[in-house]
Amino acid sequence: MKASTAAVLALSLATATQAVRAQDTAALMSETRKTATPVLPKVVQAMQTAVQEQGPVAAISICKEQAPQLLQEMRQQTGWAIRRVSLKARNATTGTPDAWEARQLAEFNIQAANGAELQHLEVGEIVVTDNGQRQFRYMKALPAIAVCQTCHGPADSLPPELRAALAKDYPHDRATGYVAGEIRGALSVTRPL
Repeated sequence: MKASTAAVLALSLATATQAVRAQDTAALMSETRKTATPVLPKVVQAMQTAVQEQGPVAAISICKEQAPQLLQEMRQQTGWAIRRVSLKARNATTGTPDAWEARQLAEFNIQAANGAELQHLEVGEIVVTDNGQRQFRYMKALPAIAVCQTCHGPADSLPPELRAALAKDYPHDRATGYVAGEIRGALSVTRPL
């Protein structure tokens, strides 16, 4: 009788622990989404304004300078690691995903191919690093929307002056060929716990 009581107690404890972890993850996901994702519409608006007022070449500086500055400001405010990543990075130094991010991007692509609503694709989980530290990892998919197509669409459809400017600023650019309805990349957040 004691063994079965211990087994029931252990199972109850495991179930309660899983429920607490699920609540923790949901709370972390909500807080991270609320804090980190407001930067995305700011970048999109700046891109749209630059393209409309100055043409597509002007949009390069938004992606190259203004978006990273907005992310840097958020990093300073929160202490979180925040960046944009892609399986086809324009800037390999800052945009190449780590293994966890690459796995999530691949999963986003599968979900997109199966008809998921791209604007709702996100993931968050508590992970333990190799040195035993706990972190909350979060990613929000960045769909290839109309303004993104300006610089990230099929390479042969980009205006020659834009192709030249991209080649100058990003000699190892892999971030073209996207069509509407694909995942362009993701906003990635790592929070220490």
